[in-house]
Amino acid sequence: MKSDRAAWTSALTGIEPVRANKYHARKCTVDGIRFDSMREAKRYQELRLLVQAGVIRGLTLQPEYKIWVTNRWTGEFVHIGRYRADFYYVDVATEAVVIEDAKSPATRTTAYRLRKRLVEAIHGVTIREV
Repeated sequence: MKSDRAAWTSALTGIEPVRANKYHARKCTVDGIRFDSMREAKRYQELRLLVQAGVIRGLTLQPEYKIWVTNRWTGEFVHIGRYRADFYYVDVATEAVVIEDAKSPATRTTAYRLRKRLVEAIHGVTIREV
């Protein structure tokens, strides 16, 4: 339910107030792609230049990894969540798969750190924070 102030503002102006981001991140658009933060958009521009230079290949945005566990008693797999990274690419020189997340110190929450560790353990990958 809207607060009284928000209700009055939208009733008088016809404009819905925009909710501020919890971590003060500002959304922006680059190449027609909407990013959740300016840090993520800037990193995308850097990676795009590396693709053009031939240093990396296969740049993918927002790759998703499923988080699952094995039931100890029945042995069945149970899907418990997902983790969505910011970028996935392959380093041409080493052929190493790189998964990146553009994070500020404020957004490295306990829940994020747990999901990151689970994905690294389940999928055998390393997530790089930039």
